[in-house]
Amino acid sequence: MRLTLFAAFLLAGCATQPLDAAQHAPGNAERETAAALSRAAAIEPRINAIIALDPTAIEQARAIDRSGESGPLVGVPVLLKDNIEARGPLPTTAGSLALKDNVTDRDSPLVAGLRDAGAVILGKTNLSEWANFRSENSNSGWSAVGGQTYNPHALDRSPCGSSSGSGAAVAAGIVDVAIGTETNGSITCPAAMNGIVGFKPSVGMVSRTHIVPISVTQDTAGPMTRTVYQAAAVMDAIAGSDPADKATVGTDKFRGTFVAGLDGASLKGVRLGVLDFATGFGTDEAFAAAKAQLERQGAILVPIAEIGAEPLADEISYNILLVEFRDGLNKYLASTPSAVKTRTLADLIAFNKADPRELAVFDQSIFEKADKTRIDDPDYLAGLEKNLAWSGPDGIDRLLKANGVEALIFPTTAPAMLIDHVHGDSWHGGGAGYIAAWAGYPHLTVPMGTTKGLPVGLSFMGAKWTDARILALGHAYEQARPALPTPQFYPSVMANPLFVPLLAKP
Repeated sequence: MRLTLFAAFLLAGCATQPLDAAQHAPGNAERETAAALSRAAAIEPRINAIIALDPTAIEQARAIDRSGESGPLVGVPVLLKDNIEARGPLPTTAGSLALKDNVTDRDSPLVAGLRDAGAVILGKTNLSEWANFRSENSNSGWSAVGGQTYNPHALDRSPCGSSSGSGAAVAAGIVDVAIGTETNGSITCPAAMNGIVGFKPSVGMVSRTHIVPISVTQDTAGPMTRTVYQAAAVMDAIAGSDPADKATVGTDKFRGTFVAGLDGASLKGVRLGVLDFATGFGTDEAFAAAKAQLERQGAILVPIAEIGAEPLADEISYNILLVEFRDGLNKYLASTPSAVKTRTLADLIAFNKADPRELAVFDQSIFEKADKTRIDDPDYLAGLEKNLAWSGPDGIDRLLKANGVEALIFPTTAPAMLIDHVHGDSWHGGGAGYIAAWAGYPHLTVPMGTTKGLPVGLSFMGAKWTDARILALGHAYEQARPALPTPQFYPSVMANPLFVPLLAKP
């Protein structure tokens, strides 16, 4: 059901408390789910983060309470980005009106893992339509189904994409936990710009089955949470192998290692590579404070001035996504119920041309380019090999080894840009997360401070399958970091009391 209810609710102090095993004891599921629904009713009209609430949420919670289960996720309400399938009455739309009837009534393996851990599936979040892979001039956080999502720190600012609703809902305090998906920055950017934790796991750590695809090489789902502990708890639930996703072979061994890996987490004596070539864009002051905090915890910071190898041309990476998108999406559409009439990417292009809402904000230039590609293109295969080598073995792995460091750190991305439906997104710089995205390696962002009242994040990036260790490093930093401001839903940055005096004449 589309959320329209607005209930009286005190916004001050509305954020939920951090997850821990003691808090989420047996019998709390219904209470916590009802509280999350009340928060959604009060907060959602301001940020427009939720596409639909699951009408079975309270029923799910009551069943969990009857089970007597306990654990860090038992009874925890979770929101899913609306390109992730879950059984029940809600469609999986990817934000497109073409999929408004895509009610598959099947759980993706990651959702099955959340249910097995005792979580309540509260509903679906808005996203940049088609996970921000439809237009070269798009607006992050807008979809034809969900409209525009707003950043709760300043409502005229972008929540970033494509997991915009997941980031905004957690930041605003509706839930502690949401699930996003990333191909290239779609978890870490909205997490950083909304001031929350976001974790992009190694590709293959989490199954992609029954998730609307972009790239078989780069796609992954991951947690978006208030704390690193919460992200680790989610990873214990959703990591693991899936026969339908060959990238996940052997990953069962990692399940159960994530929360355990936080015990005794310390940065004392840990060597971290500082990617100086990926800094700036308004984050200098916050990053300097974060580095000082890391050093106070005993970390040894090693400056890295450049990548040291010629970066691959962006157009090669882009072509990989175009080819894999067409192939993967056509296969996905073929698996949808007969009620979905768009069975190919070509059908979607025609649908969008016929629907005035779909093309009202931005075009479908990516769709049109992707539909001209073929998976057996030799240029695609050659580019893929080079891309993986440059970013992985010759990129992150080489930087770690050559500098004798355990992980790489840098500011995640710039502060949130203005929402602009005339000119589209205006990017003001970003870190080095694209390297982890291309390689399929883990990337964690943790809030590190603010720039003019807007959140900015600190990134930890490491080698393939070092996910638990990256989370532990981020957890150690987070425990010592000073408290940061919570969202106050200001209409703009200049409405923040810190800046109001500057508007007056001196």
